[in-house]
Amino acid sequence: MEKHDFVTIANLSKEKIEYLIQMAHEFECHPNRELLKGKVVATLFYEPSTRTRLSFETAAQRLGARVIGFSDAKASSVSKGETLKDTIMMVSNYADVIVMRHYIEGAAQYASEVSPVPIINAGDGAHQHPSQCMLDLYTIYQTQGRLTDLNIYLVGDLKYGRTVHSLIMAMRHFNPTFHFIAPQELAMPDEYKLYCADHGIRYEEHTQFDEDVISDADIIYMTRVQKERFSDLMEYERVKNVYILRNSMLGHVKDNMRILHPLPRVNEISYDVDNNPHAYYIQQARNGLYAREAIISDVLGISIDEIRNDKTIIF
Repeated sequence: MEKHDFVTIANLSKEKIEYLIQMAHEFECHPNRELLKGKVVATLFYEPSTRTRLSFETAAQRLGARVIGFSDAKASSVSKGETLKDTIMMVSNYADVIVMRHYIEGAAQYASEVSPVPIINAGDGAHQHPSQCMLDLYTIYQTQGRLTDLNIYLVGDLKYGRTVHSLIMAMRHFNPTFHFIAPQELAMPDEYKLYCADHGIRYEEHTQFDEDVISDADIIYMTRVQKERFSDLMEYERVKNVYILRNSMLGHVKDNMRILHPLPRVNEISYDVDNNPHAYYIQQARNGLYAREAIISDVLGISIDEIRNDKTIIF
């Protein structure tokens, strides 16, 4: 049987994205099933994670699978010098699918080339975060009723923010207009602006972040300035608090506008925003369970028809 990996959002067709969104909706309606009973899912996290790791492990368990793996590479043979290839080859002896987060860009692609079982990319350095992108797409569809013709404002760390890089690639199918709001030190890299140009994606760049700039937004996607990506801590200190979304800025936004954030936040969204009806980042995180149930099922060859006809639903 052909192996199906989930390594990048860049090669997913519009039809595939819409298909996975439909699958996620099926799991939102009924998340507890036994579709993966007898399967083993390995989670290999070489970088810290809360939401991604726990939602993948919860997704596997709610589908009836067992979970193995590590959340700290120091507790594995990596600390003894074992190579990524050897780790992947060994774990593939025990698991039906491997979910991997790694600090090196391209690590998931490499793992997919050496692994006999499917690889799911749970984030590789500052490169991509395709499963986060799927839950973001599901959340956008859930809140807007569509993915097409939206004004999406990406705010904060656009240089290292793998979630925004993935979102740009996925939205190429849906005629968005992006607004990139970042200090010069964290501006969207040229390669992604060239990607927009090559795919006919409209974008504008801003350094100002205020009530007037965001008034036409359908989605405001805040990002954390990632201290761990900086080699110069003085540079981090200069930019860490440049953009803070406050409740007082939301007086004239569109009714349909929703605020998203891949989390964790530090101080880029003020706590006074949490009770605003436009805030949606906690619900967004919840959607990670349904999107990741869809991804795991899909790479293991389970179709949406099988999900819809599933008799193992647990109430």
